[in-house]
Amino acid sequence: MHAEHGTSSWHGTAWEGVALRRTRAGADPDAPLRAIALPAAWNGEEAAAALAALLPGKGPVSLPRAAEAWIGRAVARGRRAGLLGTAEAPRLAAALRGLLLARRGAPGAEVWRGDAGAEPRFVLNLPAFLDDEGDFDAEGFAEACALGVLALDCLGGGRARRLRLGFADLAGLLAALGLPYDSAEARDAGAAIAALARGAAEAESGRLAARCGARETAPPLPPCPPPVAALPGLAEAACSALRAAAAFPGRRHAALLALAPPDAAEALLGAETGGIAPAAGATRPTLAEDGTVREVPTAALLRARRRFPAAAEGLLAPVSPAARAAMAEAVTPFLHAAPPTPAALPAPRAAAVRRHRGSSLHVTVGGHRVALRTAEDETGRLREVAFTLSKEGAAFRSLMDAFAEAVSLGLRQGVPLEAYVDAFAYTRFGPAGAVEGDPAIGRATSVLDWAFRRLALDHLGRRDLPDPSEEDCAPDALGSPAQQAPLLPLDLPPHPAPGREAAGGRRRLLRLVG
Repeated sequence: MHAEHGTSSWHGTAWEGVALRRTRAGADPDAPLRAIALPAAWNGEEAAAALAALLPGKGPVSLPRAAEAWIGRAVARGRRAGLLGTAEAPRLAAALRGLLLARRGAPGAEVWRGDAGAEPRFVLNLPAFLDDEGDFDAEGFAEACALGVLALDCLGGGRARRLRLGFADLAGLLAALGLPYDSAEARDAGAAIAALARGAAEAESGRLAARCGARETAPPLPPCPPPVAALPGLAEAACSALRAAAAFPGRRHAALLALAPPDAAEALLGAETGGIAPAAGATRPTLAEDGTVREVPTAALLRARRRFPAAAEGLLAPVSPAARAAMAEAVTPFLHAAPPTPAALPAPRAAAVRRHRGSSLHVTVGGHRVALRTAEDETGRLREVAFTLSKEGAAFRSLMDAFAEAVSLGLRQGVPLEAYVDAFAYTRFGPAGAVEGDPAIGRATSVLDWAFRRLALDHLGRRDLPDPSEEDCAPDALGSPAQQAPLLPLDLPPHPAPGREAAGGRRRLLRLVG
């Protein structure tokens, strides 16, 4: 962990002297690991994975170098378009660096990747504008909104008539303020923040119009939002910004403020939800070094505990779709486009349950990378499983997907997990061999063998399923004629299960998928 000075253009900038933490991460669990360099103050592997996702490829990635690429494009295009003068260009670059280092704002993935023709967006991370006392920096937020408008206009070469400035993690901000998401005061807070963003963005568009020529007439601005007791002065700041915007007779842009579905840019900033979406919960699953899945507090919960320790978890409890709709109704009058709606849910079945939590386990079996993802209901009972295999062909992956869906349907219909464990533990087919990444299971005769013995450990507490021998995992280990009976198509366990055969007997009856 040390300061990086590999590029002379960093000297005299905010990057000079920034200590970088070096790690290895992939854009997703199945992607190859890459060398990632981030500021040491940015704790958490999520930011490293987000940076890898923002810049697809195989080589190393450094945040300063990646940021300077799009900052340089914004400055160069802004100067060519006449939006920036000689003195204004370095000020814009310095302000963008400062905003990113503070994890307050950044452009969307299309800007990091340099996607030609894509409509750029800029997102602000709302919890990052809280100070140590829990007060919201309204002035800093308004300045960041104006900076985002200028950066987007520069990136578009001064030609875009519609910009996409947005904010993220309203739910995390509300929890830090002690406001339940489904409350009138929370909706007032959301409206006040949107109004402040609208006023600051409109005012910056008016300033650009005064310098470079107006292309739009000034639209009627929304009324001032109601005051918010938990955020004193926020409504007044919003009203002041709206009045400042009204002083400009013309605009450079027809639309400015629009929330968008989140991408890796939100994760890079540490935002845990996109736009006005409610929190997913107070904890998130993570894979510990010993191979077990643990629930760890979210950043929102940690912030809420500082001021409201007794109520913190309740502030992040799941809310109804009606609560989310009410928040959208409160915020939308201050936006230039309606916020994105949640993804439609499938029609409910009689036995359907709502998913609250899950886990993701990543290992290699016989040198092949495998991911096992699970989902549980509110009681912790396993309801869904899914597999991801990185090296196998499309046909095999499709078969595994269909198998996992069949198992998930059975679990939701009441087939006990024990029946699946007895049916598929020690099933033999390739890939097989040494298991890396799971300290409790050293060898497996197949992906299904590892998966169902791991599920037995995690969900049934079973420790009567030892590792098979090296001979059992060998490619030429055919076993007895009974063991060579093909398993495809795979038969589901009977329901109700007639009773498990002894674990020892099952271990002796290894089957071969042929």
